[in-house]
Amino acid sequence: MPNDTDRPTVLITGSSGFLGQAIAGGLKDRYHVIGLDVAAPKGSSDRLETIEIDLTSDDSVGWAVAEVGKRSGGRVASVIHLAAYYDTTGKDDPKYDAVNVQGTRRLLTALKGLETEQFIFSSTLLVHAPSPQKGVRINEDSPLEPAWAYPRSKAETEAVIAKEHGQINTVILRLAGVYDEDCRAAFIAQQIARIFERLPTAYLFTGDLAAGQPYLHKDDLVDAFVRSVDRRAELPAESVMLIGEEETLSYGEMQKRIGRLLHGEDWRTFVLPKGLAKTGSWMQTEVLDQESDIKPWMIENSDDHVEIDISRARNLIGWEPKHSLSRTLPEMIRRLKQDPTDWYEKNKLEPSVVAASEPEIEQAKRRLDAPLERSSSQVEAAVERQRLRTLWAPMVNVALGLWLVASPMTLGLFDPVVAAPPPALGHEIAAADIRNARLGISEIVSGLLVVVFALLGMYRRWTWAQWITAALGVWVMLAPLVFWTTSAAAYSIDTLAGLLIPVFAVMIPPTPGISRRALAADDDRPLGWSYSPSAFTQRIPIVALAFVGLFVSRYLAAYQMGHIDSLWDPFFGPGGASVRNGSEAVVTSWVSKGFPIADAGFGAFAYGLDILAGAIGDRRRWRTMPWMVLLFGLLIIPLGVVSVSFIIIQPPLIGALCTLCIVQAAVTVVLIPYSIDEVLAAVQYLWRATKAGEPFWRTFWMGGPALSENQSPEPDLDRPASEFIKEFLTSGVNFPWTLVTSVFLGAALMATPLIFGSSPPLYYSDHVVGCLVIMIAVTAMAEVARPVRFLNGALGAWVAASPFVLSGGGAVANFADAGLGLALIALSLPRGTRSEEHYGGWDRAIV
Repeated sequence: MPNDTDRPTVLITGSSGFLGQAIAGGLKDRYHVIGLDVAAPKGSSDRLETIEIDLTSDDSVGWAVAEVGKRSGGRVASVIHLAAYYDTTGKDDPKYDAVNVQGTRRLLTALKGLETEQFIFSSTLLVHAPSPQKGVRINEDSPLEPAWAYPRSKAETEAVIAKEHGQINTVILRLAGVYDEDCRAAFIAQQIARIFERLPTAYLFTGDLAAGQPYLHKDDLVDAFVRSVDRRAELPAESVMLIGEEETLSYGEMQKRIGRLLHGEDWRTFVLPKGLAKTGSWMQTEVLDQESDIKPWMIENSDDHVEIDISRARNLIGWEPKHSLSRTLPEMIRRLKQDPTDWYEKNKLEPSVVAASEPEIEQAKRRLDAPLERSSSQVEAAVERQRLRTLWAPMVNVALGLWLVASPMTLGLFDPVVAAPPPALGHEIAAADIRNARLGISEIVSGLLVVVFALLGMYRRWTWAQWITAALGVWVMLAPLVFWTTSAAAYSIDTLAGLLIPVFAVMIPPTPGISRRALAADDDRPLGWSYSPSAFTQRIPIVALAFVGLFVSRYLAAYQMGHIDSLWDPFFGPGGASVRNGSEAVVTSWVSKGFPIADAGFGAFAYGLDILAGAIGDRRRWRTMPWMVLLFGLLIIPLGVVSVSFIIIQPPLIGALCTLCIVQAAVTVVLIPYSIDEVLAAVQYLWRATKAGEPFWRTFWMGGPALSENQSPEPDLDRPASEFIKEFLTSGVNFPWTLVTSVFLGAALMATPLIFGSSPPLYYSDHVVGCLVIMIAVTAMAEVARPVRFLNGALGAWVAASPFVLSGGGAVANFADAGLGLALIALSLPRGTRSEEHYGGWDRAIV
């Protein structure tokens, strides 16, 4: 092979791109190819030396061309100018002039300092007006009528080249849209993806279904450039050629072919009026604040039909396409169906959208049929080593069990006692000494059983006993409430012991009951997700908030059970109740007395379960312990609804408000958006694992193997606190100003008597709706739950209408309600901030 200095030099701008690399590959055997780009191509490249260039800078262009002169001996056979700015918005952008037009001018000016034979400019067919009618082909002399910013910049650049090229021969290749077997043509890829996903927009079109555009295979494009370089001495000083396939498939025909290849059906396509389509696009982008791949300029030009005459390319360079879109389309679809995520990545579409598609599930099934990352014997050995290292944990439970056995005597539970009925008691119960004695017996029996099952669970084959130990701990936590004990000490000790026993029974690794297949891989991100929703960075703050709820609830329960004489409430009065304040009035109301146990105590018990269910398991628990994740979700989400419901009924049914109850409800509502993503991941996994052939109930209770290809687990707690806090605040949850404002409007509705002077029944309506608005807005801050914000639109409509159907508002209150209602409707429409996180196919639901 000759040295580079012995071969003619070819420059390629935009050489690091897809087409630049392909053209360089077609020239490298006979030419010395030098690339010019803003950066060298990613990865190693043994065929292309690259000089960095910034086309918007005179100094950068001058330096780069001078460097070319040094490497080429001052002579350049051809310059292939591919570099250009492009976007699909259709809007004018200063970069079109700075890069495409003025950048080309700079490059031509600098090249005049070298002995440059030829300048080939990559233009576009879009500079032409469409065919005047179907069956009529356009050629190089047809009118130029670029319809939007990008082709306009190309037409302006062609004019600059004609004026500035001097002694350099020029070739302008007006290219059709480029594709290959992986597609890589943006508009075709989007069309295929819409049909593959069966999106509603896949059935709609805004123009003439019989209209179409020509396309060009990548290899044919390379051939045209190579031929243009090879025949540079034979070409005229100025040449313009149309490069594309003479076959033009209509949009309607493409729809039918893609539908048949993907789903075995002729795809039905309905034509929408342009006005309606533009309105829908405007609503999607401007009102709902969502991205759309259908831009206004596309709608406007959707009737354009183009057929081309490539006679000049045949005559001048002997070029004719060897491929056709119609023949390549089946291979495109085959590759999509073979590996959807890979196909989406190559076409710059979001692969997580199809991570759970049928082909991907089939791939996962094949992976599960093969040997897993670690064999069962390797997993078993690792679990056994871990078990032997943590045999101290059951011994701690033995100590806690013995502590429970001794507690009744220490706390005097069997001693005679006289106590007034608990303030929140609403039914007949046994005398105080009998209730305490029953709790004492429960503690002794529970303690002995904890000792027995903790010791049994130490044996390798009897690890199931650890779950019985944990269940006993849960009962110990609940027992003081069931027996309405008068002993505050017993309640405190049993709560603490009840929390600790499950920790040492099942939370210290290895957690019993997880299948060996589930532990065979370290993969911690669900299929198509960009993060692990079970990461400790996600769960520790949730557990911390649950502790706040626990402390508040225990304080309220202590008053309900008669352990303390009063409650603190800085804001609300007792209404008509004969107590000190609103908190005491609410927790001793007929609603609270209707529960068989202290309802605040039951709330504390639920928060305790939240803490346990939130802390157990590792980053993989969405697939190793699906049942626990779903239990965690069921504890948080319904508990939040109940807490808000309790706030809702306080003014209309109880006649008082409770500050601490509001704090408790706020904590619970905040937990919802931070837990809902993990529940979604577990549900997705169960559905996908079942489709991949895993037994549903075994997977539900014992977990299952990773469905994704091998991953590298991300760091969790071993990183700076700032990253920890940022991930908790932003992973899966964000705070669009529309939702934050909705929360404030909800609070304003709850305070309309103070702010606007409203009174019942209008105030009761405002209070109920305000509570619901806050809960919905906070829940919608979770991206996976973002669509629930639309419920606030319906609530806003009611608020706006309520002054006309309910009394209790003066002119100011009525006007305020109407304004607040309309504002809620408007705020519920935009989607708001969307992070870069992905949710395994759920992305499309985040509207």
